[in-house]
Amino acid sequence: MTAQNRNKLWIWIGSIVGGLILILAFGAMFISAQWKPILTEKIKEGVYNGSNHLYNIDFKSINLNVITGSLALREVTLKPDTLVFDSLKKQKIAPAHTFEIKLKKLQITRVSILTAYFKKRLDINEILLDRPSINVIFNKVPKKEDTVKVKKTLYDQISKTFKSARVHSIKIIDADFDYINKSKSVKTKNSIKHLDVNVKDFLLDSLSGTDTSRFYYTKDISFQVAGYKSNTKDRMYTMKIDTISGSYSSKKLNIKGLTLKPLYPELEFTRKYKIQKDRYDLSFTNIEFNGIDFIKLNTDQKLEAKSVKIGPANVAVFMSRESPPPAGLDKGNNYPHMALKRLNLPLLIDTIKLKDIDVKYSEYNPASKKVGSVSFKSLTGNILNITNDSLRLATNNHAIADLNTLLMGSGKLNVKIDFNLSDLNGAFSYSGSLGKFDLKNLNSLSKNLGLIEIESGNIQNINFKATGNLRSASGSMGMLYTNLKVKILSDNIDGEGTKEKGLLSFLANAILVKDENPSKSNTPRTATMTTTRINSGSFFNLMWKTLFVGIKDIVGVGIVPEKNPVKQQEVIAKKVRQQKRADRREARKAIREKN
Repeated sequence: MTAQNRNKLWIWIGSIVGGLILILAFGAMFISAQWKPILTEKIKEGVYNGSNHLYNIDFKSINLNVITGSLALREVTLKPDTLVFDSLKKQKIAPAHTFEIKLKKLQITRVSILTAYFKKRLDINEILLDRPSINVIFNKVPKKEDTVKVKKTLYDQISKTFKSARVHSIKIIDADFDYINKSKSVKTKNSIKHLDVNVKDFLLDSLSGTDTSRFYYTKDISFQVAGYKSNTKDRMYTMKIDTISGSYSSKKLNIKGLTLKPLYPELEFTRKYKIQKDRYDLSFTNIEFNGIDFIKLNTDQKLEAKSVKIGPANVAVFMSRESPPPAGLDKGNNYPHMALKRLNLPLLIDTIKLKDIDVKYSEYNPASKKVGSVSFKSLTGNILNITNDSLRLATNNHAIADLNTLLMGSGKLNVKIDFNLSDLNGAFSYSGSLGKFDLKNLNSLSKNLGLIEIESGNIQNINFKATGNLRSASGSMGMLYTNLKVKILSDNIDGEGTKEKGLLSFLANAILVKDENPSKSNTPRTATMTTTRINSGSFFNLMWKTLFVGIKDIVGVGIVPEKNPVKQQEVIAKKVRQQKRADRREARKAIREKN
């Protein structure tokens, strides 16, 4: 065949192919034009009937490509009919959650149109919602008790139109998400930006409704929120979250990079309030929920989980004594187990696992004009049975915390706390031990808050146990130590700086402070301790004050702690003077007896 003939052949073949393409294109355009009103009607009818007349969908235009099997809806809105919802609510068959959706474009790809039309089987490769606005509204709705009448399943409602409906992937990209809770007297709203949702293998047929491996007819629903940031309503903090992600199949929820940062430095922050106000600086690298029951969370707003892993993390709390405590406020209501009772969310967590958490508490003392701090490094441990669920409390009403940490980064401290979750008076008990510890490590606390400097002192061991409630705590303590010496400091009210009170320090060491336990040829001293909590005192403040009473009793500086450090200093000075007078009396008596 000559070159000229070959060219003619290719031109002929190209003409035929081009003609076929034109025929198919015009045919597709014709079919699309014919099917657009049919599809529009079927989509609206399917949503309306498939939702038991609850939802209506509307859109401005529909684009159909028969060849590629793609479908695009533009200016889409999905809204529930409030009259229908109220009717369903009266019948006790209304869903707990309703949805309002707006988006510019809904893209559906690779729809098998012929299969859907002739075989009544809907098969879609992907549905994509790009940057939609989604409102989820929660209503506390009554549920009808089981009756003989069997309610129609979702499949029953579409079975007249399709034998099955399958979507291999549903993706929601960069959504603005609002969760509106209407179950309470005051409506609450929580907003999330940049939400991604992936739904894997949605299948609706005669068997999928009873398939226990599926979650609302799907193999998995996963989500991720990236880059969340907002200021708190009082404009005192900024909250940031790097990512929140979770999925039904893994039963996990991960929160990474959660921080709560104050917008002002420590003293500037507290001076913006007329009363005492704690300042929090929080940073959590990772919080991981495992074994979540997503069905109960969705339908009942009840959080059940096998475990929550928290850490690494840093927790810093600052408080200033410059301002008065809040009038009428009782911090006893914020005991951990009392706050759990007030939580609006029903909660049942088997275990909270803490790992590598650094905790620091700092307090500004206006008497010394300095900040004292105590820190707990590498806090690790478990808290068991965290719940406010009445059924669980009927069988187990105790939460147990077993925690290990390093006091001031060096002393090995173990604390066990038993919370009575159902006691109205906030009953609890705790016990623990502290290993070898250099007391000079506490100077950042004792100098600035207690106006006492520890020159030397070594603890071999402390053991303690106590019981308490909303008002008081009492218990016993053993403490073995050696070589204890202290300096008593003056206050800094005149602004000249804290100074050593030499005579008081000498007399305190010589007369009051017992420099070791046990002393030579004696059995170890122990202490009983009792403390009453004032309204401005917290749970952990009561625990610490009770232990401090025992420490002071064993050391020998009295058993009555004074809250005001200036008054505390005056009490010590008075006791030194009393002891000095008693020594002089004994000396005079000895001289008289000798003569």
